[in-house]
This record gives sequence, C-alpha cells and structure tokens, in this order.
Amino acid sequence: MSIRFAAPQHAIRNRMECVEAQAACRFPANDNNPKHVSEATLRAALRHFANHGLEAAKLARAKAQKAQRDGDDQTYLWWLEICRALDRRMATQLAAS
Repeated sequence: MSIRFAAPQHAIRNRMECVEAQAACRFPANDNNPKHVSEATLRAALRHFANHGLEAAKLARAKAQKAQRDGDDQTYLWWLEICRALDRRMATQLAAS
C-alpha cells in the first residue's frame, strides 16, 4: 500500500513533465522503514486504527504499559510494535521508559 505525491516544482505549472514525474516517484517520500514493521504487525495496526481512530496509538501504548506492569513480555512487545507502527515517537518513548 503505497501512496505517492509529487508536487510540481513551479507554482505556475499545474502538472509535471513525464521525466520529472518519473524522477519524483523513484523513491518513497515518507519516513517509514518497512524493515521495522512486519506485514502481520502492519495489518494488526491498521485494524486497530480502523477500530479506534486517532486514539489508536495512545490505546496501544496503554495496553503495552499494562502488559509491562503485569509482567507479560510477549503481549508488551506486541502492543509496542502496534504502537510503533502507528506512532514511532510514542513507541520510542515507551521503550525507553
């Protein structure tokens, strides 16, 4: 699932030439690194987001924190990865604590 946006270099022109568009689409413009999130985790994160909307990352963090308090390492790591897929900064702060 990739979304690409290639903005025109000139505000006056409303479209890019074919060569410019091809050059702009060679590399993804987002900062996601697919090596960090597995396909299964990504699917689970998207499902979690579909169910909980913009609060999904916070809810995933809360579930990870609860699992950590309960000593359930496997569940903690699962929710940490879900949180990482939704909000990397939040997950980094959670892993550091």
